[in-house]
Amino acid sequence: MPISKNIPQLKSKDRKKVVVNPQAGSKPKTAGKPKSKAANKLKATDNRKGIHAKTSLKSVVIDALADMKALEVKVLDVRGLTDITDFMVIASGTSDRHVRSVAQRVVEKTKQAGFRPHGVEGQQDGDWVLIDLHELIVHVMLPRVREFYGLEKLWDMTATKRAARA
Repeated sequence: MPISKNIPQLKSKDRKKVVVNPQAGSKPKTAGKPKSKAANKLKATDNRKGIHAKTSLKSVVIDALADMKALEVKVLDVRGLTDITDFMVIASGTSDRHVRSVAQRVVEKTKQAGFRPHGVEGQQDGDWVLIDLHELIVHVMLPRVREFYGLEKLWDMTATKRAARA
């Protein structure tokens, strides 16, 4: 028996109504004025500004450190001392595992907020992890390493001013 006998024949007026769409489920294009490339670019720029306006990098880092219970968090304003960065955040962890997990959380939270780290160093050892976020550098260290290197004394401008006055 031929296959064509099993398929019902459509009348000519019904054939016009039947439309075969190979991309079933795709959204139909809406009619209207198409947006210009400049308008799309402006919208994308506004979205990026909105993300950064809602949350500053410094607040994201401090919140991530607080979430992981980092110890002795100190934020240093080093804008007048170096061109490398604007702020340094120094924090301690209780163990090498804690230092690594604190640093990992900082990286995750900053990425979620739209800030990409330039580099992360020291995650294998866990004694001292440095996270370079361009305008802010985060140091997460063990207390003994923090005491040995004394970054607060090296970069703290208020301590330098006090020593100069004395």
